[in-house]
Amino acid sequence: MSGASLEPRDAHNERLLANVHPPGWKNPEARGTYNLAVLGGGTAGLVSAGGAAGLGARVALVEKHLMGGDCLNFGCVPSKSLLRSAHARAEAARVTGEAAPDFAAAMERVRRLRAQISHHDSAARFKGLGVDVYLGEGRFTGPRSIEVGGQTLRFARAVIATGSRAGVPPIPGLAEAAPLTNETLFSLTEAPRRLAVIGGGPIGCEMAQAFQRLRTQVILLEVAGRLLLKDDPEAGRIVLEALRRDGVEVSLSAKISRVEARGGEKVIRFTGADGKESEARADAILVAAGRVPRVENLGLEAAGVAYDPRKGVRVDDRLRTTNPRVYAAGDVCSRHQFTHAADFMARTVLANALFLGRQRASALVIPWCTYTDPQVAAVGTPEAEAAAQGVETQAFLQPLEGVDRAVLDGETEGFAKVWVRKGTDEIVGAVVVARNAGDMIGLYVLAIQRRLGLKALAGLILPYPTQAEAVRKTGDLYNRTRLTPAVQKWMGRWLKWRRGGD
Repeated sequence: MSGASLEPRDAHNERLLANVHPPGWKNPEARGTYNLAVLGGGTAGLVSAGGAAGLGARVALVEKHLMGGDCLNFGCVPSKSLLRSAHARAEAARVTGEAAPDFAAAMERVRRLRAQISHHDSAARFKGLGVDVYLGEGRFTGPRSIEVGGQTLRFARAVIATGSRAGVPPIPGLAEAAPLTNETLFSLTEAPRRLAVIGGGPIGCEMAQAFQRLRTQVILLEVAGRLLLKDDPEAGRIVLEALRRDGVEVSLSAKISRVEARGGEKVIRFTGADGKESEARADAILVAAGRVPRVENLGLEAAGVAYDPRKGVRVDDRLRTTNPRVYAAGDVCSRHQFTHAADFMARTVLANALFLGRQRASALVIPWCTYTDPQVAAVGTPEAEAAAQGVETQAFLQPLEGVDRAVLDGETEGFAKVWVRKGTDEIVGAVVVARNAGDMIGLYVLAIQRRLGLKALAGLILPYPTQAEAVRKTGDLYNRTRLTPAVQKWMGRWLKWRRGGD
Protein backbone atom coordinates (compact mmCIF):
# COMPACT_ATOMS: atom_id res chain seq x y z
CA MET A 1 0.00 0.00 0.00
CA SER A 2 1.44 3.36 -0.96
CA GLY A 3 0.60 6.80 0.32
CA ALA A 4 -1.20 7.68 3.53
CA SER A 5 -4.71 6.38 2.93
CA LEU A 6 -7.01 3.94 4.64
CA GLU A 7 -10.45 2.71 3.68
CA PRO A 8 -13.15 3.44 4.55
CA ARG A 9 -12.54 7.13 5.13
CA ASP A 10 -14.62 7.33 8.30
CA ALA A 11 -14.02 9.21 11.57
CA HIS A 12 -12.02 6.33 13.06
CA ASN A 13 -9.58 6.09 10.16
CA GLU A 14 -9.29 9.88 10.03
CA ARG A 15 -8.34 9.82 13.71
CA LEU A 16 -5.84 7.05 13.03
CA LEU A 17 -4.21 8.96 10.17
CA ALA A 18 -4.04 12.12 12.28
CA ASN A 19 -1.80 10.15 14.62
CA VAL A 20 0.25 7.89 12.39
CA HIS A 21 0.60 10.02 9.25
CA PRO A 22 -0.72 13.52 10.01
CA PRO A 23 -1.84 15.51 6.95
CA GLY A 24 0.46 18.47 6.42
CA TRP A 25 3.25 17.03 8.60
CA LYS A 26 6.39 19.10 8.17
CA ASN A 27 9.66 17.25 8.43
CA PRO A 28 12.28 18.85 10.67
CA GLU A 29 15.51 20.33 9.36
CA ALA A 30 18.35 17.83 9.60
CA ARG A 31 20.71 18.80 12.42
CA GLY A 32 24.29 17.63 12.57
CA THR A 33 25.10 13.96 12.97
CA TYR A 34 22.54 11.70 14.61
CA ASN A 35 23.62 9.17 17.21
CA LEU A 36 20.99 6.88 15.73
CA ALA A 37 19.00 6.99 12.50
CA VAL A 38 16.11 4.55 12.24
CA LEU A 39 14.52 3.37 8.99
CA GLY A 40 10.99 2.14 9.70
CA GLY A 41 8.34 3.17 12.22
CA GLY A 42 6.98 -0.23 13.23
CA THR A 43 7.60 -1.87 16.60
CA ALA A 44 11.36 -2.35 16.20
CA GLY A 45 11.83 1.17 14.87
CA LEU A 46 9.70 2.85 17.53
CA VAL A 47 11.35 1.00 20.39
CA SER A 48 14.79 1.84 18.97
CA ALA A 49 13.96 5.51 18.45
CA GLY A 50 12.06 6.10 21.69
CA GLY A 51 14.57 4.17 23.78
CA ALA A 52 17.57 5.98 22.30
CA ALA A 53 15.97 9.41 22.73
CA GLY A 54 15.13 8.57 26.33
CA LEU A 55 18.81 7.83 26.93
CA GLY A 56 19.83 11.24 25.61
CA ALA A 57 20.75 10.34 22.04
CA ARG A 58 20.05 12.53 19.01
CA VAL A 59 17.64 10.38 16.97
CA ALA A 60 16.07 10.50 13.51
CA LEU A 61 13.14 8.24 12.63
CA VAL A 62 12.10 7.80 8.99
CA GLU A 63 8.72 6.24 8.14
CA LYS A 64 7.50 5.80 4.58
CA HIS A 65 3.85 5.08 5.29
CA LEU A 66 2.14 4.70 8.68
CA MET A 67 3.71 4.97 12.13
CA GLY A 68 3.04 1.81 14.10
CA GLY A 69 3.79 -0.43 11.14
CA ASP A 70 1.94 -3.65 10.45
CA CYS A 71 1.22 -4.45 14.11
CA LEU A 72 -0.95 -1.41 14.72
CA ASN A 73 -2.40 -0.87 11.29
CA PHE A 74 -2.73 -4.27 9.58
CA GLY A 75 -1.65 -6.97 12.03
CA CYS A 76 -1.93 -7.71 15.74
CA VAL A 77 -4.27 -4.90 16.74
CA PRO A 78 -7.00 -5.20 14.09
CA SER A 79 -6.81 -8.99 13.84
CA LYS A 80 -7.16 -9.58 17.58
CA SER A 81 -10.03 -7.09 17.75
CA LEU A 82 -11.83 -9.00 15.00
CA LEU A 83 -11.07 -12.33 16.67
CA ARG A 84 -12.56 -11.05 19.93
CA SER A 85 -15.83 -10.22 18.20
CA ALA A 86 -15.92 -13.55 16.37
CA HIS A 87 -15.12 -15.60 19.48
CA ALA A 88 -17.67 -13.63 21.54
CA ARG A 89 -20.37 -14.46 19.02
CA ALA A 90 -19.42 -18.15 19.08
CA GLU A 91 -19.39 -18.17 22.88
CA ALA A 92 -22.79 -16.51 23.08
CA ALA A 93 -24.20 -19.05 20.64
CA ARG A 94 -22.70 -21.91 22.66
CA VAL A 95 -24.03 -20.71 26.01
CA THR A 96 -27.36 -19.04 25.25
CA GLY A 97 -28.29 -20.16 21.76
CA GLU A 98 -28.08 -18.48 18.37
CA ALA A 99 -26.34 -15.08 18.25
CA ALA A 100 -26.75 -13.08 15.06
CA PRO A 101 -23.45 -11.77 13.68
CA ASP A 102 -23.00 -8.13 12.72
CA PHE A 103 -19.95 -7.98 10.49
CA ALA A 104 -20.20 -4.23 9.90
CA ALA A 105 -20.30 -3.59 13.65
CA ALA A 106 -17.35 -5.92 14.24
CA MET A 107 -15.25 -4.09 11.63
CA GLU A 108 -16.33 -0.70 12.97
CA ARG A 109 -15.08 -1.87 16.38
CA VAL A 110 -11.75 -2.83 14.77
CA ARG A 111 -11.32 0.67 13.35
CA ARG A 112 -12.43 2.38 16.55
CA LEU A 113 -10.07 0.46 18.84
CA ARG A 114 -7.18 0.75 16.40
CA ALA A 115 -7.61 4.52 16.32
CA GLN A 116 -7.90 4.62 20.11
CA ILE A 117 -4.60 2.79 20.55
CA SER A 118 -2.76 4.69 17.80
CA HIS A 119 -1.71 7.66 19.92
CA HIS A 120 0.96 5.42 21.49
CA ASP A 121 2.67 5.24 18.08
CA SER A 122 1.87 8.75 16.89
CA ALA A 123 4.27 11.09 15.15
CA ALA A 124 3.41 13.80 17.66
CA ARG A 125 4.20 11.58 20.63
CA PHE A 126 7.62 10.64 19.30
CA LYS A 127 8.36 14.24 18.44
CA GLY A 128 7.54 15.00 22.07
CA LEU A 129 10.02 12.35 23.15
CA GLY A 130 12.75 14.26 21.32
CA VAL A 131 12.83 12.21 18.13
CA ASP A 132 13.16 13.96 14.75
CA VAL A 133 10.33 12.29 12.82
CA TYR A 134 10.62 12.29 9.01
CA LEU A 135 7.64 11.05 7.01
CA GLY A 136 8.72 10.00 3.56
CA GLU A 137 10.69 7.37 1.67
CA GLY A 138 14.20 7.02 3.05
CA ARG A 139 17.18 5.31 1.48
CA PHE A 140 20.86 4.97 2.22
CA THR A 141 23.12 7.09 0.06
CA GLY A 142 26.33 5.89 1.68
CA PRO A 143 27.71 3.95 4.66
CA ARG A 144 26.79 6.81 7.04
CA SER A 145 23.98 8.73 5.35
CA ILE A 146 20.27 8.49 4.54
CA GLU A 147 18.28 10.67 2.15
CA VAL A 148 14.64 11.52 2.80
CA GLY A 149 12.54 14.28 1.26
CA GLY A 150 15.55 15.97 -0.32
CA GLN A 151 17.52 16.08 2.96
CA THR A 152 20.59 14.08 3.91
CA LEU A 153 20.70 12.63 7.41
CA ARG A 154 24.15 11.74 8.69
CA PHE A 155 24.50 9.17 11.44
CA ALA A 156 26.97 7.48 13.71
CA ARG A 157 24.78 4.36 13.91
CA ALA A 158 21.63 3.29 12.08
CA VAL A 159 18.91 0.66 12.46
CA ILE A 160 17.02 -0.98 9.59
CA ALA A 161 13.54 -1.79 10.90
CA THR A 162 11.41 -1.83 7.76
CA GLY A 163 9.52 -5.01 8.63
CA SER A 164 7.84 -7.37 6.19
CA ARG A 165 4.81 -7.66 3.94
CA ALA A 166 2.50 -10.46 2.84
CA GLY A 167 4.02 -12.72 0.21
CA VAL A 168 1.81 -13.48 -2.80
CA PRO A 169 2.60 -16.88 -4.35
CA PRO A 170 3.31 -16.90 -8.11
CA ILE A 171 0.10 -18.78 -8.91
CA PRO A 172 -1.17 -18.13 -12.45
CA GLY A 173 -4.13 -15.76 -12.35
CA LEU A 174 -3.88 -14.98 -8.63
CA ALA A 175 -2.70 -11.39 -9.01
CA GLU A 176 -5.41 -10.70 -11.58
CA ALA A 177 -8.04 -11.92 -9.08
CA ALA A 178 -7.10 -9.01 -6.76
CA PRO A 179 -6.63 -11.08 -3.61
CA LEU A 180 -6.87 -9.63 -0.13
CA THR A 181 -3.85 -9.55 2.18
CA ASN A 182 -3.58 -8.39 5.77
CA GLU A 183 -3.10 -4.84 4.41
CA THR A 184 -6.53 -4.76 2.75
CA LEU A 185 -8.57 -7.27 4.76
CA PHE A 186 -9.49 -4.84 7.54
CA SER A 187 -10.86 -2.30 5.08
CA LEU A 188 -13.87 -4.53 4.44
CA THR A 189 -17.22 -3.19 5.59
CA GLU A 190 -19.35 -6.03 4.22
CA ALA A 191 -18.65 -9.71 4.72
CA PRO A 192 -17.98 -11.75 1.58
CA ARG A 193 -20.47 -14.58 1.32
CA ARG A 194 -17.63 -17.01 0.53
CA LEU A 195 -13.95 -16.54 1.39
CA ALA A 196 -11.06 -18.72 0.21
CA VAL A 197 -7.97 -18.57 2.43
CA ILE A 198 -4.65 -19.63 0.91
CA GLY A 199 -2.31 -20.74 3.69
CA GLY A 200 -2.76 -22.74 6.89
CA GLY A 201 -0.31 -20.90 9.11
CA PRO A 202 -1.25 -18.68 12.07
CA ILE A 203 -2.81 -15.83 10.06
CA GLY A 204 -4.72 -18.17 7.76
CA CYS A 205 -6.13 -20.23 10.63
CA GLU A 206 -7.04 -17.19 12.73
CA MET A 207 -8.84 -15.35 9.95
CA ALA A 208 -10.53 -18.50 8.62
CA GLN A 209 -12.07 -19.13 12.03
CA ALA A 210 -12.98 -15.46 12.58
CA PHE A 211 -14.79 -15.07 9.25
CA GLN A 212 -16.53 -18.43 9.57
CA ARG A 213 -17.83 -17.46 13.01
CA LEU A 214 -19.09 -14.20 11.51
CA ARG A 215 -21.10 -16.24 8.99
CA THR A 216 -18.87 -16.16 5.92
CA GLN A 217 -18.44 -19.62 4.39
CA VAL A 218 -14.69 -20.23 4.41
CA ILE A 219 -12.56 -22.73 2.54
CA LEU A 220 -8.94 -22.98 3.63
CA LEU A 221 -6.32 -24.41 1.24
CA GLU A 222 -2.98 -25.56 2.65
CA VAL A 223 -0.26 -27.10 0.49
CA ALA A 224 1.20 -29.14 3.37
CA GLY A 225 -0.40 -32.19 4.92
CA ARG A 226 -1.26 -30.40 8.17
CA LEU A 227 -1.91 -26.97 9.65
CA LEU A 228 0.54 -24.87 11.68
CA LEU A 229 3.69 -26.52 10.37
CA LYS A 230 5.94 -24.78 12.90
CA ASP A 231 3.96 -26.13 15.83
CA ASP A 232 3.41 -29.49 17.49
CA PRO A 233 1.54 -31.86 15.12
CA GLU A 234 -1.07 -32.67 17.77
CA ALA A 235 -1.70 -28.95 18.26
CA GLY A 236 -2.27 -28.59 14.52
CA ARG A 237 -4.70 -31.53 14.60
CA ILE A 238 -6.75 -29.93 17.37
CA VAL A 239 -6.95 -26.63 15.49
CA LEU A 240 -7.95 -28.51 12.32
CA GLU A 241 -10.82 -30.19 14.17
CA ALA A 242 -11.87 -26.87 15.74
CA LEU A 243 -12.02 -25.18 12.32
CA ARG A 244 -14.00 -28.01 10.80
CA ARG A 245 -16.36 -28.00 13.77
CA ASP A 246 -17.02 -24.33 13.11
CA GLY A 247 -17.83 -25.16 9.49
CA VAL A 248 -14.59 -24.22 7.72
CA GLU A 249 -13.88 -26.43 4.71
CA VAL A 250 -10.21 -27.37 5.02
CA SER A 251 -8.28 -28.95 2.15
CA LEU A 252 -4.81 -30.19 3.07
CA SER A 253 -2.11 -31.16 0.57
CA ALA A 254 -3.85 -28.77 -1.82
CA LYS A 255 -1.66 -27.83 -4.78
CA ILE A 256 -3.17 -24.80 -6.54
CA SER A 257 -2.64 -24.78 -10.30
CA ARG A 258 -4.37 -21.51 -11.20
CA VAL A 259 -6.95 -18.91 -10.24
CA GLU A 260 -9.63 -17.56 -12.57
CA ALA A 261 -11.77 -14.46 -12.10
CA ARG A 262 -15.22 -14.95 -13.60
CA GLY A 263 -17.16 -11.76 -13.08
CA GLY A 264 -17.46 -11.31 -9.34
CA GLU A 265 -16.56 -14.94 -8.66
CA LYS A 266 -13.05 -16.31 -8.05
CA VAL A 267 -12.38 -19.91 -9.04
CA ILE A 268 -9.37 -21.71 -7.57
CA ARG A 269 -8.27 -24.88 -9.32
CA PHE A 270 -6.29 -27.29 -7.17
CA THR A 271 -5.30 -30.91 -6.76
CA GLY A 272 -6.19 -32.41 -3.39
CA ALA A 273 -4.62 -35.12 -1.27
CA ASP A 274 -6.45 -37.75 -3.30
CA GLY A 275 -4.78 -36.51 -6.52
CA LYS A 276 -8.08 -35.40 -8.02
CA GLU A 277 -8.58 -31.95 -9.54
CA SER A 278 -11.08 -29.78 -7.70
CA GLU A 279 -12.44 -26.24 -7.74
CA ALA A 280 -13.04 -23.80 -4.91
CA ARG A 281 -15.40 -20.93 -5.66
CA ALA A 282 -15.35 -17.77 -3.61
CA ASP A 283 -16.30 -14.11 -3.65
CA ALA A 284 -12.94 -13.09 -2.19
CA ILE A 285 -9.51 -14.64 -1.67
CA LEU A 286 -7.24 -13.98 1.31
CA VAL A 287 -3.54 -14.74 0.81
CA ALA A 288 -1.89 -15.81 4.08
CA ALA A 289 1.07 -17.73 2.72
CA GLY A 290 4.01 -16.21 4.56
CA ARG A 291 5.85 -12.92 4.82
CA VAL A 292 8.53 -11.23 2.71
CA PRO A 293 11.10 -8.82 4.22
CA ARG A 294 10.95 -5.20 3.05
CA VAL A 295 14.43 -4.70 1.60
CA GLU A 296 13.69 -3.11 -1.77
CA ASN A 297 14.44 0.55 -2.56
CA LEU A 298 16.42 1.09 0.65
CA GLY A 299 19.80 1.74 -0.97
CA LEU A 300 21.33 -1.16 0.94
CA GLU A 301 24.03 -1.58 -1.68
CA ALA A 302 25.17 2.03 -1.15
CA ALA A 303 25.39 1.36 2.59
CA GLY A 304 27.37 -1.84 2.15
CA VAL A 305 24.61 -3.91 3.74
CA ALA A 306 24.22 -7.49 2.49
CA TYR A 307 20.73 -8.96 2.18
CA ASP A 308 18.66 -11.71 0.62
CA PRO A 309 15.30 -10.80 -0.98
CA ARG A 310 13.66 -13.77 0.75
CA LYS A 311 15.52 -13.96 4.07
CA GLY A 312 16.10 -10.26 4.61
CA VAL A 313 19.06 -8.28 5.92
CA ARG A 314 22.03 -10.37 7.01
CA VAL A 315 22.99 -9.80 10.67
CA ASP A 316 25.30 -11.39 13.21
CA ASP A 317 24.29 -12.44 16.72
CA ARG A 318 24.61 -8.85 17.93
CA LEU A 319 22.29 -7.74 15.09
CA ARG A 320 25.06 -5.92 13.19
CA THR A 321 24.87 -5.94 9.41
CA THR A 322 27.86 -6.22 7.09
CA ASN A 323 28.25 -2.47 7.67
CA PRO A 324 29.38 -2.38 11.34
CA ARG A 325 27.70 1.00 11.81
CA VAL A 326 24.31 -0.32 10.70
CA TYR A 327 22.12 -2.73 12.68
CA ALA A 328 18.78 -4.37 11.93
CA ALA A 329 15.86 -5.53 14.06
CA GLY A 330 12.44 -7.12 13.59
CA ASP A 331 10.89 -8.90 10.63
CA VAL A 332 13.42 -7.52 8.14
CA CYS A 333 16.15 -9.75 9.58
CA SER A 334 14.53 -12.35 11.84
CA ARG A 335 12.76 -15.68 11.47
CA HIS A 336 10.77 -14.72 14.58
CA GLN A 337 8.30 -12.36 12.92
CA PHE A 338 6.44 -11.24 16.02
CA THR A 339 5.86 -7.85 17.62
CA HIS A 340 7.35 -8.94 20.94
CA ALA A 341 10.43 -10.30 19.15
CA ALA A 342 10.90 -6.98 17.34
CA ASP A 343 10.58 -5.15 20.67
CA PHE A 344 13.35 -7.10 22.38
CA MET A 345 15.58 -7.19 19.33
CA ALA A 346 15.41 -3.38 19.32
CA ARG A 347 16.49 -3.33 22.97
CA THR A 348 19.43 -5.52 22.03
CA VAL A 349 20.36 -3.06 19.27
CA LEU A 350 20.27 -0.11 21.68
CA ALA A 351 22.69 -1.77 24.07
CA ASN A 352 25.06 -2.84 21.31
CA ALA A 353 24.91 0.17 18.99
CA LEU A 354 25.00 2.97 21.54
CA PHE A 355 26.87 1.51 24.49
CA LEU A 356 29.34 -1.01 23.03
CA GLY A 357 27.27 -3.85 24.44
CA ARG A 358 27.76 -7.50 23.62
CA GLN A 359 24.19 -8.70 23.97
CA ARG A 360 23.23 -11.66 21.77
CA ALA A 361 19.96 -12.05 19.92
CA SER A 362 20.24 -15.83 20.30
CA ALA A 363 19.94 -15.40 24.07
CA LEU A 364 16.38 -14.05 23.75
CA VAL A 365 13.68 -16.50 24.83
CA ILE A 366 10.86 -15.78 22.36
CA PRO A 367 7.46 -17.48 22.66
CA TRP A 368 4.76 -17.41 20.00
CA CYS A 369 1.02 -17.88 19.91
CA THR A 370 -1.71 -18.54 17.34
CA TYR A 371 -4.95 -16.98 18.58
CA THR A 372 -7.44 -19.50 17.28
CA ASP A 373 -9.96 -21.06 19.66
CA PRO A 374 -8.28 -22.91 21.25
CA GLN A 375 -5.00 -21.00 21.15
CA VAL A 376 -1.65 -22.67 20.43
CA ALA A 377 1.35 -21.20 22.26
CA ALA A 378 4.92 -22.47 22.28
CA VAL A 379 8.44 -21.58 23.36
CA GLY A 380 11.91 -23.03 22.97
CA THR A 381 13.19 -25.58 20.47
CA PRO A 382 10.41 -27.69 18.91
CA GLU A 383 10.60 -31.36 19.85
CA ALA A 384 11.27 -32.57 16.29
CA GLU A 385 13.90 -29.88 15.74
CA ALA A 386 15.69 -30.85 18.97
CA ALA A 387 15.78 -34.47 17.81
CA ALA A 388 17.19 -33.40 14.43
CA GLN A 389 19.93 -31.54 16.31
CA GLY A 390 20.82 -34.71 18.20
CA VAL A 391 19.37 -33.53 21.52
CA GLU A 392 17.80 -36.41 23.45
CA THR A 393 14.65 -35.30 25.23
CA GLN A 394 11.94 -36.67 27.48
CA ALA A 395 8.41 -35.28 27.15
CA PHE A 396 5.73 -34.77 29.80
CA LEU A 397 2.12 -34.31 28.68
CA GLN A 398 -0.79 -33.08 30.81
CA PRO A 399 -4.15 -33.29 28.98
CA LEU A 400 -6.68 -30.62 29.91
CA GLU A 401 -9.22 -33.33 30.65
CA GLY A 402 -7.21 -33.88 33.83
CA VAL A 403 -7.46 -30.22 34.90
CA ASP A 404 -10.54 -29.36 36.95
CA ARG A 405 -11.04 -25.82 35.57
CA ALA A 406 -10.90 -27.08 31.99
CA VAL A 407 -13.58 -29.66 32.85
CA LEU A 408 -15.75 -26.98 34.47
CA ASP A 409 -15.32 -24.71 31.45
CA GLY A 410 -16.11 -27.51 29.01
CA GLU A 411 -12.73 -26.94 27.34
CA THR A 412 -10.95 -30.24 27.73
CA GLU A 413 -9.56 -30.52 24.19
CA GLY A 414 -6.02 -29.33 24.74
CA PHE A 415 -2.89 -29.97 26.74
CA ALA A 416 0.32 -28.67 28.25
CA LYS A 417 3.41 -30.46 26.97
CA VAL A 418 7.02 -29.87 27.90
CA TRP A 419 10.22 -31.65 26.92
CA VAL A 420 13.44 -31.65 28.91
CA ARG A 421 16.99 -32.65 28.15
CA LYS A 422 17.07 -36.36 28.95
CA GLY A 423 18.41 -37.12 32.39
CA THR A 424 17.82 -33.54 33.62
CA ASP A 425 14.93 -31.15 34.27
CA GLU A 426 16.34 -28.52 31.87
CA ILE A 427 13.41 -27.35 29.72
CA VAL A 428 14.16 -27.50 25.99
CA GLY A 429 10.71 -26.47 24.77
CA ALA A 430 7.00 -26.44 25.57
CA VAL A 431 3.60 -26.07 23.94
CA VAL A 432 0.19 -25.28 25.39
CA VAL A 433 -3.13 -25.75 23.61
CA ALA A 434 -5.94 -24.07 25.56
CA ARG A 435 -8.42 -21.19 25.44
CA ASN A 436 -5.82 -18.87 27.05
CA ALA A 437 -2.61 -20.62 26.02
CA GLY A 438 -0.92 -17.30 25.22
CA ASP A 439 -1.19 -16.31 28.87
CA MET A 440 -0.23 -19.74 30.22
CA ILE A 441 2.96 -20.14 28.15
CA GLY A 442 4.58 -17.34 30.17
CA LEU A 443 5.24 -19.77 33.04
CA TYR A 444 7.44 -21.89 30.77
CA VAL A 445 9.08 -18.77 29.31
CA LEU A 446 10.11 -17.60 32.78
CA ALA A 447 11.40 -21.06 33.70
CA ILE A 448 13.58 -21.24 30.57
CA GLN A 449 14.79 -17.65 30.90
CA ARG A 450 15.71 -18.04 34.57
CA ARG A 451 16.96 -21.61 34.15
CA LEU A 452 14.62 -22.85 36.86
CA GLY A 453 14.13 -26.39 35.58
CA LEU A 454 10.85 -28.28 35.31
CA LYS A 455 10.85 -29.48 38.92
CA ALA A 456 10.58 -25.85 40.06
CA LEU A 457 7.20 -25.55 38.33
CA ALA A 458 5.81 -28.33 40.54
CA GLY A 459 6.19 -25.93 43.48
CA LEU A 460 4.01 -23.21 41.96
CA ILE A 461 1.01 -22.37 44.12
CA LEU A 462 -1.71 -21.25 41.73
CA PRO A 463 -5.28 -20.11 42.46
CA TYR A 464 -7.76 -22.98 42.28
CA PRO A 465 -9.31 -23.61 39.85
CA THR A 466 -7.35 -22.30 36.85
CA GLN A 467 -6.34 -23.91 33.59
CA ALA A 468 -2.73 -22.84 34.29
CA GLU A 469 -2.70 -25.77 36.69
CA ALA A 470 -1.88 -27.87 33.62
CA VAL A 471 1.57 -26.26 33.58
CA ARG A 472 2.18 -27.06 37.25
CA LYS A 473 1.04 -30.63 36.71
CA THR A 474 3.77 -31.18 34.10
CA GLY A 475 6.21 -30.43 36.92
CA ASP A 476 4.46 -33.07 39.03
CA LEU A 477 4.82 -35.55 36.17
CA TYR A 478 8.56 -34.94 36.08
CA ASN A 479 8.92 -35.36 39.85
CA ARG A 480 7.16 -38.73 39.69
CA THR A 481 9.89 -40.04 37.39
CA ARG A 482 12.38 -39.38 40.18
CA LEU A 483 10.44 -41.71 42.48
CA THR A 484 12.15 -44.88 41.24
CA PRO A 485 11.57 -48.30 42.89
CA ALA A 486 14.91 -47.94 44.67
CA VAL A 487 13.92 -44.55 46.05
CA GLN A 488 10.50 -45.85 47.10
CA LYS A 489 12.15 -48.76 48.89
CA TRP A 490 14.55 -46.45 50.71
CA MET A 491 11.73 -44.09 51.73
CA GLY A 492 9.69 -47.03 53.04
CA ARG A 493 12.59 -48.10 55.25
CA TRP A 494 13.05 -44.54 56.48
CA LEU A 495 9.38 -44.12 57.37
CA LYS A 496 9.33 -47.51 59.09
CA TRP A 497 12.30 -46.42 61.18
CA ARG A 498 10.56 -43.13 62.00
CA ARG A 499 7.54 -44.95 63.42
CA GLY A 500 9.77 -47.06 65.65
CA GLY A 501 10.26 -50.12 63.52
CA ASP A 502 6.82 -51.53 64.46
